[in-house]
Amino acid sequence: MDQTAITQYVVETFAGVNVVVGSREAGSPELAWGDTFFIYDPERSLPPAGQFPFATIVTKDYGDFDRASQLDRPDVFRLNIGLSKETYRTLFGPQPAHPPLNHVVATGHDFAVLDQLLPHPVYASQSWVCVLNPGAATFEKVRPLLADAYELAASRYAKRESHA
Repeated sequence: MDQTAITQYVVETFAGVNVVVGSREAGSPELAWGDTFFIYDPERSLPPAGQFPFATIVTKDYGDFDRASQLDRPDVFRLNIGLSKETYRTLFGPQPAHPPLNHVVATGHDFAVLDQLLPHPVYASQSWVCVLNPGAATFEKVRPLLADAYELAASRYAKRESHA
C-alpha cells in the first residue's frame, strides 16, 4: 500500500474525516510538510488547537526525538494509529512508560523494520501503534485498527460537542 491508497481508504471508509496535508501553501510548520493527518471533524469546525489526528502518515524523521524509524530512507513512510487503551493492550500488552526526552520507548522492537505492526517508537505510552510501508496483508490487519481509532476520535468529538 502506498500513501495515496491509504489516504483513499480512510476517506472512503470513514465519514467526517478531514485530511490535512502539511504544505508550505497551507502554512504548516516546516516539519509537517508532506505529512498527512486524519482528523475527525465532520463539520470542519474545530479550531486548529482542537484538531487532533486519529491517524497520521509521516515521511521524515523529526529532530532528535524520533529517528528510530529511519524515515530518511528513500520511499519509506510510517502510518501511525492512535488506539484505545484496550486495543493496544490486546496487541502489545501494557503500554510502556513514556520515554525520556530524545529517546524511544523501551519495548525491544526494531522500529525501522518495514511492513510489521509495532508500538509507536515515541507515543506507545499513549496507545499509538505504527507500521512502515504496510503491504497488502499487513494493511488487512490495520483496517480494524483504523476503525478503532476512528470510533475513539468520533466518541471524543461527540463528548466535546455535548459539553459545548
